[in-house]
Parts: sequence; structure tokens; C-alpha cells
Amino acid sequence: MGWLTAAVLVGQSPIVAGIVAGFALTLAATLAVALRLTLRAQNRGVRTPVIRHASRWALRWEVVGSLVVVGGLAIAAGLHTAALRAGPVQELATRSAAVTVRLKIDGDPSLRQSTTSRRPPYVVVRATIEEIRSRAGSENAIRERVRTPVLVVGTAKWEHVRYGQHVDANGRLEQVEGGAEVAAMLSTRSPPRTVDEPPWWLRAAERVRAGLRDAVAGEPEDVRGLVPALVMGDVSGVSTDLNADFQTTGLTHLSAVSGTNLTLLLAFLLPLARLVGVRARGLTVVGLLTVVVFIVLARPQPSVLRAAAMGLIALAAMTSGGGRRRAVRSLSVAVIVLLLLDTSLARSAGFALSVLATAGIILLGPGWRDALARWMPGWLADAISCPLAAQLACTPIVAWLSGEVSLVAVAANLLAGPMVGPATILGFVTAGVALVSSHLAQVVGWAAGWPARWIILVAREGADLPGAANAWPATVVGVAVLAVLCLALVLGLHRILARPIAMILAVILLAVVVLRPVGSLGWPPDDWLFVVCDVGQGDGLVLRAGDRTAVVVDTGPDPEPMDRCLKDLDIKYIPVVVLSHFHADHVGGLAGVLNDRRVGEIEVTPYFSPRAEYDRVVELASRHGVVVRTVAFREQRVVGKVRWTTLWPAKVPALPAPGTSSATSTDEGSPENNASIAMMVELDGLRILLTGDLEPESQRAVVATGADLRADVLKVPHHGSAQQDPGFIAAANARLALISAGRDNDYGHPAPRTLDLLSHDAIRTATTNVSGPLVVTNTNNHLALTTHPRLQEGAGK
Repeated sequence: MGWLTAAVLVGQSPIVAGIVAGFALTLAATLAVALRLTLRAQNRGVRTPVIRHASRWALRWEVVGSLVVVGGLAIAAGLHTAALRAGPVQELATRSAAVTVRLKIDGDPSLRQSTTSRRPPYVVVRATIEEIRSRAGSENAIRERVRTPVLVVGTAKWEHVRYGQHVDANGRLEQVEGGAEVAAMLSTRSPPRTVDEPPWWLRAAERVRAGLRDAVAGEPEDVRGLVPALVMGDVSGVSTDLNADFQTTGLTHLSAVSGTNLTLLLAFLLPLARLVGVRARGLTVVGLLTVVVFIVLARPQPSVLRAAAMGLIALAAMTSGGGRRRAVRSLSVAVIVLLLLDTSLARSAGFALSVLATAGIILLGPGWRDALARWMPGWLADAISCPLAAQLACTPIVAWLSGEVSLVAVAANLLAGPMVGPATILGFVTAGVALVSSHLAQVVGWAAGWPARWIILVAREGADLPGAANAWPATVVGVAVLAVLCLALVLGLHRILARPIAMILAVILLAVVVLRPVGSLGWPPDDWLFVVCDVGQGDGLVLRAGDRTAVVVDTGPDPEPMDRCLKDLDIKYIPVVVLSHFHADHVGGLAGVLNDRRVGEIEVTPYFSPRAEYDRVVELASRHGVVVRTVAFREQRVVGKVRWTTLWPAKVPALPAPGTSSATSTDEGSPENNASIAMMVELDGLRILLTGDLEPESQRAVVATGADLRADVLKVPHHGSAQQDPGFIAAANARLALISAGRDNDYGHPAPRTLDLLSHDAIRTATTNVSGPLVVTNTNNHLALTTHPRLQEGAGK
């Protein structure tokens, strides 16, 4: 399976990935067969020459099998590539041709919002072009029936297209990167024109899905999002912060379409069928019908079909006699068949995770269960061994994808596991009852919500632990080292699991590491005063006001990084959140600040634009019972040890008329940027000048007010963009300049011109895109900058 993982990670061409996967599978099978024959012969006392002869015989057949599998995968990959290239779509995409197409919608639309600009919301959805007409001149016009997969990027009006529906659309074809699973991207500004509705069975499935959503609509937000996700992978209602907590605690597989959903459903229905007298082939029919219903409800997409296959295999391994050998054969056949049907799976991280998790349960789970069962009840041994095996098998790939290793994943799965079954089964019952009675469905949905609440509690509390997730280098070397460590655990863990004393000591050691992670010793410094959080392309600033108390200025573009920064600082109470202006890269992470913390009030600029972000802030504040107030020019505030004066805005430009848009956040003269709150903070003997995204005209206006801008620390305006007024920088006369910018951001921040300007003024400069989070201290009146021990790449301590 490690070779299959390598194919997933490095395969850029479907043909290359298919061939590598074929070699991987057959090489693994060859080694396994040879090893099994050798061990079996040795156990029976067979002489060495006979063993060698049998091994050679087995290897010959394995070579033949290898050629067959590799050839088949290569042919399948070639056919897949040829299908993408067939027809005129790719050729038209090379010249960005305008076309009219008939599409079949192949997925659920995903509404997205840019966090770094004022681009309006847009929709991304997978589709297949079935007819294409180019809008070139009559001489070069093309009209052709095709079957070519594309990725549609459209306006918010595309949010209402439905899976299986046919629509007509106008747009422009654009090229995609080599090795993509689609032939091109269709960019369209026009709304879709409905041709027909989805087939009756998809419409019926949508009624069931809608019935389940309606039945839990009265539950808390996280519950009404999680129950449909557990039942049929409907993640449309799962909040961003809950999803982040699930990722941190290794529970993401619960909120996505996975084999777990189907395994639980079968594990409930098959014993129930036996109780009512169903036997033999009847059970097979019940199982097959259950699989078909599950696929229809969750939509027959590749991820669903893959989940169905893996779920059946895992169930067979856990419930049938001789299950391990049979399940290994079934897994191998399933992997080969799925790769033959869709060779792009060889490059799919989701496919690798499904295969590795299933392989871990099959190959490692039984032995570890038996080791634990020597000194604990069998049911508890099962509950521990399955998530432990699956998590360990998937750890290298998860680290590659996320750059983190979760130390609480096994415990979280162990605690959440007992409630997954009841929540899933009750959710399925709710969906069925909703077809008959909506009122009765609400009662069953209420019951399904209680086990879901426990799962949410485990995810929330687990993610809050200091060492829940630990950074790990997402490089080839880093993942290889982690894979070796996991292999060492595989070889020796059963000895630990079989000895209660060793097991208890291991659990205690893990608890110590989680509660006070080794990589975080001394971080943050106990005497920190001001922190520039590493929130990507945006601002997220924290001023220490007291014990576990801080004033927060801006929240970055996403909730998760800001939430994590505040957790690292152990902030529980925030008397004031200051939002310098309403661009998404400064307010998008507000939900992370509000997550499990008391917030007194939110202070905002009087320029309420972009209106959509302003409305979102007000709605979020109202939901959490937090007051929103507007700053006043030159007002002074004192919160604990933090004192500040508002230096800007002194005057506010007129708001744009409804339906119009002002300049984007990257344009000089943006009214939103120029209306940013600027404030002089005094904290423990330091003067800190915070500047939002002020641009040169407002920077000059602030200087013109006559305010004393002299500061020890300057937060450089607008992420260090090239638009800086030298007079403003000189007036600050800071000893330390801090810049918050995202790694490899599209804007070129911080600009070389600005870095050069700061260096000419002999100002020491540090940036989050190089050094990660930046911490300022002033112990004994000695200004110092500390960077994260894992991210020091040039910023001084």
C-alpha cells in the first residue's frame, strides 16, 4: 500500500499513475505470496529446496499477473486520457473560445467567497459537456455531441442547479493543469438555462435528503449540519469551525461520505433481518438493496462508489469467518477494479486514505484487538483497535496533506465512536419517517441530535487541547521519516498493547505531550505583550490586557488560524474586538475569535463597506449576543493594561450606492482601506502603532492631523504593499516594523520597495510569511521579538 500511496502523491499523468499503481499492487502481492508460502512451509517442516521451488513457481505466476494488471491499468489510463482529449473541448480551451454548451450536472454546487478581494461570491460545480457549439464566425463554427468532463465556475445563480439536471449555458473555455480530472474549465457569467429535471430516482433521493434537513432544522447549528453529514455525506450545513475541529481531532471521516456510514447501516440492518427470519441469499439481497439505496441517497459519485466498496470490505473483515484473508483478497480486487474504472483515483488522496484505513483495519486491527483482549473486555478492545489501526495507517498521508500530526485522533475516535452508530441509524430512520410524517420525523431527528451533540463535544474539546495537532513538515523527507516511525510502531505496538502496565505508561506519556506539547515548550513566552498571528494573507493582532484576557484587532480571513492563535495564547476573555475595516482578510475569521470565548463588544469603522461583509459581521455578533459599536475620531479607551487612542478615520467617504462596488482591496485609493481604523496603543511601556490597510492618501492625512505618531512598534499598513508614504514611515520612527502577509500570496506582499524603504530608515523588520507568528515582549524595558521555534527562518529572537 505504501507504493500505491507513492503513486497517489507523485502521479501527474493518469497513464503514469496507472502504471505505477499496477506495479505497486503486483509487487506488494508478489512479496506477500512469497512470504506467506515460505512461512507456511517452514511451519510444516518442509525442506528448504522444496520451499525454493514453490516460491519460484509462485513468483512466475505473479510475474504473469503483474503483466496483466499493469497492462490493464495502462490501457485503462490511456482510454481515460483519450476520453478527455476526444472532441474539440481541449482545443477550444487553448484559445479561450466562447461557446454554448449543454451540460449534465455531476455534483452539488459549492458556493465560495474570495477572502482576499471583493470579488462577488461564485459557484464551482462538476459537469459533463454533452453538446458544444462554438460562437466563432460561420466558417469556423463547431457544433458537436461530446461527453467531456469540465469544471464550471459561475455566478451565484448557479447555486440552484441540481445533481443529474441538464442545463444550457454560455461561457468561455479555459485550460486546466496537466493531469487534471477534467478536460477544461468553463467560466460563465450567464445564469444556467434549465433543459430538464433530474431522473425520478434522483428527485426521490433529494426529497429524502430535504426531509432529513427539515426534520433537524430546529436543532442547534452544529447538530443540524452534522446529522445529514453522518447519514449521507451531506456536508452543506457543516460550519467551517466545526469542520476545522473535526480535522484537528481526526474525525473528518464522520462528516464525509465514507465506508463508515455504509458499514454502520449494514451492521444495523443485517442483524435486524436475521431477527425477522431472513437467511442465506435473503441476507445477500437485503445487503445489496441497502448498498443501492445508500448510493442513491448519497449520489452515485466516484467518492460514494469508493466508500461503498471500502465499507463492504471492512464489514466482511469484521463479521465473516476467515475474514482477514478474504478481506485482503477483496480489498486487492476492489482496488484494481476501481483503478481500472477510473485511473485518476491513483492520484486521489481520498482514495489512498480509504484504502489505507481499510487495510489498517483488516491487517492490524485483529492482532491488536487480540492483544488488548488479554486484559480488557472484548468490546473495548474492538473499540480501541479499529480507530488506532486506521489512524496509524493514514497518518503519513494526513501529514502530507495538512502539515500536521494529530495526537488526539485515536482518543477522539474512541470517545466519539459509540455515538456514531446511534446518530447514523436514527438519522436514517428520520429520513425515512420524513416521507410519511414531518412531525414524527422531527421527534426522531431530535433523538438523533443527542448522540450528535456528544460527537460535537468531543471534537470541540479535543481540538482545544494544546497539543491536539502538531506541525510536521509536509515534504518527501518529512513524510518518509513519519512513515518509518509508523512502521516501527506497527512492528512493536502489539507488545505494548498486550501489557497493561506498558499501555498505561504509554497513555500517560501521550497525555503529557498533548497537554504540554514538546514543540511548544516556551511558546508563547510568558511575558508576551503583542502578537501578530500567522493568519495567512490578512491581519490578526492580539494585545495582552490581563490574565487570559486580550484585545483583538482584526481576525484574518479564516476562523481556524485565528482560533488556533488565541488557543496558543490561552485567551478566554476578549473585552473588545476592533475590526479596522470590512475587507474579508480582516473580518473573515471573526467566528474563530467568538468560538468558546467571552467577547464584550466589537468596535468597527464607520465605513460599512463592503456591505455583505458588514452584514455578516453584524449577524454573527447578534447570534453571539455581542454589541457592535462605531469608533469616534480621537476617542480614548482603556481595557486592562491596554490603552489606545483612535487616530483615524477623521472623516468618512460617502458609502457606495446599493448594488455598486467600490475599489477592491488591491487598488490604490480604495475607500475601505482609507477608512481603516488606525490606533496608537500604549502597553507596558511600549507604543504600538496599528494602521489597518491605510494607503498613502490617508497616511498623509493622519500625519496632517498633528498626532504624535512616534512608536516603538509599527504594524506596517496593507501587508507591506508598495503603496506607502515615506513621510508616514518617518513620522512613526519605529524600532521594529511587523508585516502580516500570506506565504506565496498573489499580491507580492510585502513589496520589495517597502522593505527597502524600511531598511533605509534602519527599522528592524519581520514578516509572518517568513517567520510565522510574531511575538513582542518588553521585559525590563528591553524590546524583543520572538518567533515560533518551528518557524524561525531569519527573524531574530
